[in-house]
Amino acid sequence: MAHVPQRLDPERRRRRLELLAALADAKSARELSQPHRLRGARIRELIANRRRLAN
Repeated sequence: MAHVPQRLDPERRRRRLELLAALADAKSARELSQPHRLRGARIRELIANRRRLAN
C-alpha cells in the first residue's frame, strides 16, 4: 500500500510557505550582493570538472 502524506493544517502550511519564500528571497539577495563569490565558485567547479575529464 502506498504511503499517503498527511495534509498540513492550513495555518501550518501558510507559515511553511512564508518561510520557504523568505529563504528564497534571502538566497537571491545574497547572490546579487556577492556575485564575485558565486562566479568564483562556478569557475572552481568548471576547473574541477575539466580535471576529472582529463584524468
